[in-house]
Amino acid sequence: MQMKNNVTEFILLGLTQDPVRKKMVFVIFLIFYLGTLVGNLLIITTIKTSRALGSPMYFFLFHLSLSDTCFSTCIAPRMIVDALLKEVTISFNECIVQIFSFHFFGCLEIFILVLMAVDRYVAICKPLRYTNIMSHQVCGVLVAVAWVGSCVHSSAQILLTLSLPFCGPNVIDHYLCDLQPLLKLACTDTYVTNLLLVSNSGAICTVSFVMLMLSYAIILHSLRNHSAEGRKKALSTCISHIIVVILFFVPCMFIYTRPATTFPMDKMITVFYTIGTPLLNPLIYTLRNAEVKNAMRMLWSKNLISDDKR
Repeated sequence: MQMKNNVTEFILLGLTQDPVRKKMVFVIFLIFYLGTLVGNLLIITTIKTSRALGSPMYFFLFHLSLSDTCFSTCIAPRMIVDALLKEVTISFNECIVQIFSFHFFGCLEIFILVLMAVDRYVAICKPLRYTNIMSHQVCGVLVAVAWVGSCVHSSAQILLTLSLPFCGPNVIDHYLCDLQPLLKLACTDTYVTNLLLVSNSGAICTVSFVMLMLSYAIILHSLRNHSAEGRKKALSTCISHIIVVILFFVPCMFIYTRPATTFPMDKMITVFYTIGTPLLNPLIYTLRNAEVKNAMRMLWSKNLISDDKR
């Protein structure tokens, strides 16, 4: 017999309950979020307006920046506003929407990172066939599959959430709604649900991370046969990708590949990949990529010239 769900809203405890620290959270994460928006929207605009950035790598980077922007937006604005409130509540329906959007764009980022690794593998290991294999049509289909796959993953998370009965406790010791903290509030045995969570989110994170590390290991090994200049350029690109992969996947695996237990550090680790990684990605890709920096300079110069003509 299924238990009735009597909970209509949850109380979020946030990162801290201390009034002074909450003000610090508001200021710090407002700056972080604005930095995330500016950095990622700048990359999106640069790639869209620059003819020099028409290769598949930048097509995937465009979608990575888009997913980073949306991923951060489904968490950060509410977190920033909540830091100003004395008591924070979120309705059950809002909680469901946040779980869906959070997992959708997080999973999309994972799939895009995998596609970027595939692109680098083909470009470096099969350069003569690169334009045929990574055509615009193929890239478009791959990104479409990534969006559909993300929708399937997040829908599975929603089904797991809706299967949980909540009949009493409604205080979430977190700043967002996610399955892990909700499992603690469910008034039923959550062993099977946690196994499904690990086999879904945990498997996606772990399998993708192993695939990415193996692909970059193969790429780096194959660079021995390239010229010094080609090796330097490819190495710079791959190192940027590897840094992003490690920063995003390691915290995700820590959260989603373990039993239904929580640690005091969980909230800060979640902050790192929900707020920190989307902020760092534009810096990593622009500071280590001469083509993106040159395209940004050209875009800036065009804007200055157009302003002068006015």
